[in-house]
Amino acid sequence: MTDTLLNHHAEGPASAPPLLLGPSLGTSTRLWDKVAPELSITHRVIRWDLPGHGGSPADLIAAGATVGDLAALVLALADSLGVERFAYAGVSLGGAVGLQLAAHHPERVSSLAVICSSSHFNGEKPWRERAELVRREGLAGLAESADSRWFTPGFTVPELVDDHRRADPEAYAACCDALASFDIRGALAGITAPTLLIAGREDPATPPAHLREIADAVPGSSLTELSGASHLAPAERPEAVLAALRAHFDGYPGRGMEVRRQVLGDPHVDRAQSRQSPFTARFQDFISRYAWGEIWTDPTLSRRERSMITLTALVAHGHYDELAMHIRAARRNGLTPDDIAAVLLQTAVYCGVPAANSAFATAQRVLAEEGHEPG
Repeated sequence: MTDTLLNHHAEGPASAPPLLLGPSLGTSTRLWDKVAPELSITHRVIRWDLPGHGGSPADLIAAGATVGDLAALVLALADSLGVERFAYAGVSLGGAVGLQLAAHHPERVSSLAVICSSSHFNGEKPWRERAELVRREGLAGLAESADSRWFTPGFTVPELVDDHRRADPEAYAACCDALASFDIRGALAGITAPTLLIAGREDPATPPAHLREIADAVPGSSLTELSGASHLAPAERPEAVLAALRAHFDGYPGRGMEVRRQVLGDPHVDRAQSRQSPFTARFQDFISRYAWGEIWTDPTLSRRERSMITLTALVAHGHYDELAMHIRAARRNGLTPDDIAAVLLQTAVYCGVPAANSAFATAQRVLAEEGHEPG
């Protein structure tokens, strides 16, 4: 980090699709502690701190700041990390930054999730008044009411309340200035990134009506309302937020079923589905969602390369019935009979001649059935 960049915390594979996570006013990257590690399994997750919050320098922002200024800081951070295009999720002010980015920098945002946020935050007056209060008295008094503003009764996250108390008053007040002037309603219809809205049903700061207003304006967007959640839903209902974000950013099981059919063919998948019972239903869902919806859709390897790896693994473990199925899949994925023979010859070296002998017999039968008699 330098004194010209937002503080950030990155986790997950460097080669994975980037996902930026934005915080709410008064919090830090800790807002995402119960969600980010799970998202980092499939994404390069980059959490960032607002100016004067967590580890970010306070002087990155000044009185009269706008949400556009904060969006520019996020883009500078992304540029410094070599991230050109990214998915984005943000809470409250962090969500407003996401809307700003999607509306005014659409080439940078591949997908958007806006959580417990708004397109206008109820106008200027309350935020101007809060900024004046904080500049005059600091944050200690305001932090005392954080629980009632952020969580349902009886719930708290002391670390986040401590973040609120420790934030720099001038930077916090400048963020209030940004919220005061924010009104992006006129630009919502131009957002093209796939957009998810998540509302906490018990949220007094940005009630579900605020998220519904965005959902009604952004073409093709969807809205999820979480019961038992107030303003900081990722801290209070992390499992529900995680499920919604995974479905939005990684795709629903239906996408896995689509890929499964493309690779294995409709007849095979139809037979598997016809044999499905209540006993096997969850296993079939697991295959579609995880193997086909996450692994086979990862763009790091081509389907042709994945077929070659799969054939080798099946030979190594002696799964010859499934090998026959994946030889057919390999043909759909572009492997020629000569390619398949070369893969099986490689297995003779590393998996053993008996295994390769059985594999060649299986491949010869399958290719003959499909009119590709090996030479």
